[in-house]
Order: sequence, then C-alpha cells, then structure tokens
Amino acid sequence: MLRFFFKGLRLFLKPFMLLWAKLGTPKGMVRQPLAQQQIDSECATLALYHFSSCPFCIKVRHEMARLSLPVQLKEAQHDAKNRDDLLQGGGKVQTPCLKIVDEQGNVQWKYESNDIIKYLQHRFA
Repeated sequence: MLRFFFKGLRLFLKPFMLLWAKLGTPKGMVRQPLAQQQIDSECATLALYHFSSCPFCIKVRHEMARLSLPVQLKEAQHDAKNRDDLLQGGGKVQTPCLKIVDEQGNVQWKYESNDIIKYLQHRFA
C-alpha cells in the first residue's frame, strides 16, 4: 500500500519537477573559446547517469549548466542499457551517478549529488 502511495506521489510531482528542471536552468558561464574547447575535451570522459525528474539529478544538471559543461547525459530510468551499465559499473542503480574515466582508462563512479557538484566545481570552476 505504501509503495503505491509513493508511486502515485512521484507521478503527481513529475510534471512539476520537469518544469523546475527546464525553467530553473541557469545561464552558463562564458569562457574564452580556447578555454571552453579545453573544457569540452575534458568533459568527453564524463557521463552523468540520471533520472529526468529526480530532484538530486536536476540539481547536478543545473550545476553542469552553470559551469557550461557538455557532459554526456545517460537516462537510466527508462533506458535498460544505461540502467544495466550503471548497475554493472557502479554496483547499484542510484542516481545521480557521474562516470569518470581518467587518462589511463581507469573508471570511477561518483554517487551523491553534493559530491558530484563538489568534484565538478573543483575541476572546472
């Protein structure tokens, strides 16, 4: 019974969350073209696994927009392949999750929105 209540609540709140995601997106910072090009190439090694209406995912996507980071987005709620990749790589289906691949090809899976935001700010701000 409780499960159905929360499922119904999520369905009710989803349009409001999507509206907040769209209207609340901040303007991105403007960098010199060469600096933005460097940021773009560094972001090619990042992927954010997310659910479209998750408030924590929205918070991370807003910070990525504010920092003008073109991080690849992988929707894991309805895309079975992305969900399986998240489970196999990170060990759990929890979003947001940032997949980080370093220069040597080592993969790190970073969970928790605040940790992801701190990482992005430290690396790109």
